[in-house]
This record gives sequence, structure tokens and C-alpha cells, in this order.
Amino acid sequence: MATAPGKATQQTAAAPQPNRSPRKAALASWIGSAVEYYDFFIYGTAAALVFGKIFFPAFDPAAAAVAAFATFGVAYITRPIGAVLLGHIGDKYGRKKVLTFTLLLMGVSTFMVGLLPTYGQAGIASPVMLVILRMLQGVSAAGEQAGANSMTLEHAPPNRRAFFTSFTLSGTQAGLILATLVFLPISALPEEQLLSWGWRIPFFLSAVVVVVGFWVRRTLPETPAFKEEVSHQDDRLPLTVLFQEHKANLVRVIFAALVSVISTIFSVFTLSYAVNTMHLPRSTMLTVLVLANVVALGAIPMFASLADRIGRRPVFMFGALGSAALAWPYMWAISTSNIPLIFVFGLLLSGVVYSAANGVWPAMYGEMFSTRVRLSGMAIGTQLGFALGGFAPTISAAILRPEDPMGWVPVAIFVSCTSAISAFSVFTARETCRVPMHELGSK
Repeated sequence: MATAPGKATQQTAAAPQPNRSPRKAALASWIGSAVEYYDFFIYGTAAALVFGKIFFPAFDPAAAAVAAFATFGVAYITRPIGAVLLGHIGDKYGRKKVLTFTLLLMGVSTFMVGLLPTYGQAGIASPVMLVILRMLQGVSAAGEQAGANSMTLEHAPPNRRAFFTSFTLSGTQAGLILATLVFLPISALPEEQLLSWGWRIPFFLSAVVVVVGFWVRRTLPETPAFKEEVSHQDDRLPLTVLFQEHKANLVRVIFAALVSVISTIFSVFTLSYAVNTMHLPRSTMLTVLVLANVVALGAIPMFASLADRIGRRPVFMFGALGSAALAWPYMWAISTSNIPLIFVFGLLLSGVVYSAANGVWPAMYGEMFSTRVRLSGMAIGTQLGFALGGFAPTISAAILRPEDPMGWVPVAIFVSCTSAISAFSVFTARETCRVPMHELGSK
């Protein structure tokens, strides 16, 4: 059948758009996530190395570490609140509005952490203000990944959804690399300078990276899938639709997201355990973090591409169960101060195997929901699951027996159990690798 001239012209003009939008969305998600999680992870590094000493100096070292980790974990309390609020806004009014708001909120709250007085200067008001700012970071983080994942997934080609959405997590890894690289020279400062002014520098630098991220995201178009969905929306709230029609997948995402325990144990708890309990050099452990995340930058898209070929579930389950197994030799290596094995098992654990789960979940979770509730479902499901991951360093510090050479074993058991639960949850899910976009989230 011949095509009308007017329609042919319109199609020709629009033809380049599908080729540009996936790349632009992936780039914007990568840079935005790198900025967002630079801010988020410098807090975790500071909590492991500094905050116990400057915000909780009246406590003994072990109690101060628990308290500092608790301020890290408190962001995960506000994450579900932010997920509900920002998920609704993103599903009702668009992904782009959420992504702009989260970037600015994270940047402002992170910069203000650098301005805080210490306990010696302001007393109890100091840790109180720290907790409030950390809670605001949690609200921001709740909408960031779900918004970026939804944006990228809905722009991606049908047969490469996992690959394109994996750039959100690659950006997260880049943010962690940047945060750790910034802390490497800072951590080498004499103790007095580190605790007085050095720790503030990474938080002040957040202003620069937020400006970069905002500039990249400002021209990103709304997704075609969302625009189409808006024209067919009924009067029900997205949350109503989510809880009426997607309860089972929401529960699956909550339990699958427990795999995040691996990330916070590796990047926060084992850093503190190695430096404060085993007295290993700060620079050594920060180098392990950087190298592991450099490896992950290549491994994440590789595993995502594999998931586009063989399916989401087998790749994710390999990552979750493999990480559970590798946590044991990694913590054992730290307990014996075996530096070469710390590097070997650290790179295998966080750089390679965990990247399998980390690179696949953005597509897998998003594909469990329809466009109508995708951002809400991902945000609420992941943030409830991530809450345990956020408090995993606190739980681990409480169950660690530092005087016992095998005192790390309870922590390893905790990590293995949460990872096994995550893998089983994904095992019960539908494989969505070949499901068309308009059929995602259907029964």
C-alpha cells in the first residue's frame, strides 16, 4: 500500500529519533546516577572512617562505629517515604520532573553536611542535624534509581533493554569510584587535619558534580511509553493500581532487593572492620573499593548484555548466590590481614560476581510492572528491600565479635541468608526478556 506524501515526510523527519533517544537517556542516567551516588557514597565512606570520632566522641570506639553506621542507615528509613511520594509524581506527571528534583535535593543536602559543626562545637545538635540531612539524602535516592531506570527502560530498543538500563548502575559504580578517589588523598592527611577540616572537602565538591548532572539532564525528553500511557490513564491513583494489580511482583522486588546487603557490607562495613578492627591501612582498603568498581564498570554491561540473550533470572541468581559464597573468603582474608587475598576476593566479589545481579536488576524489576505504575513499583519495592541493606553495616557491627579471630562468621551468615532469599524471590518471577513493552506487567 502506498504511503501518503505527508505521512512519508513526517516519518522521515522522525526517523532518527529512536536511534538518538536510547543513547541520550542512557548517558543522562549514567551521569545523573554518578552524581547522585557520589554524594550518597561519600557519606558512607565518611561514616566508616570519620563520623564516629567527630559526631560521637563520647562513645567508646565500638559504640561510636555502631552510631555512625546508624546515621548511614537512617537514610533507608526515609527512602520508602520518598519512594511513595516520588513514585506517584513520576507515574502521574512524568519521569523527568522526578529526576530533576532528586538531583537538586541530593546536592543541597550533601553540601550542607560539609558545613555541619562537630560534636565538640555544637554538642547534641550536631548529630541531630547530621541525621536530618541524611534523611533528605534518603528521600532523594528513593526516586533517583527508579526514575532513571524507568526513563532508560522506556527509551531502550526491545532486544537491548537490560543493556541500556544497566548504565544507571554503571553510573552508580562511577559515583562510588569518584567518591573513593576523592577520599584517598583526604584519608592520607594527618589525623588532626582529617578530623578538623579534611573530611569536609568531598562534601563541598558535590556542588560541582551536581551542576554537571543538572546540565546533562535538562534537555532529556519524556519517554514515548509514558506519553502514550498518559493519554489512556483512568482516574485511579498509580498507588491504587499498584496495590490492586501488582502486589505479587511488588513483594518479589522487596525480597529481591535484599541483594543490596552485599553492596553496603562491602563498601561500608568491611572498610570499617579492616581499618578500625584489623588496623589495615585506610589507603589499602580504599584502593580495593576503587579497583572493584573499575572492574564493575566493565562487568555490569557485560552481564546485562548476557541477560538480553539468555534471560534476567539466571544472570541475577548467579550474582546473588555467587556473592553469598565469596563473602566468606573475603572477610576471612581481612581477618587474617592477607592483603593479596583481600584484593583477589574483593575484586571477584564486588567487581565481577555481584555485578551480575547489579547489572540486571534495573531491567528485571522495571519489567515486572506496567508503564502506569513502573516508577512507583520499582521505587517502593527496592527501597523497602534496600532498607535492610542500609542497616546491614549497623547489624554487622553489632553482631561482630572483634576479639574472636572467627568473629566475622556471624556477619558472613547474615550476608549469605539475605542473598539466598533474594535469589529465591527472583526464581519465582516471570522471565521478561522477550516480553514486548506494552505487555509488561500483565498477568
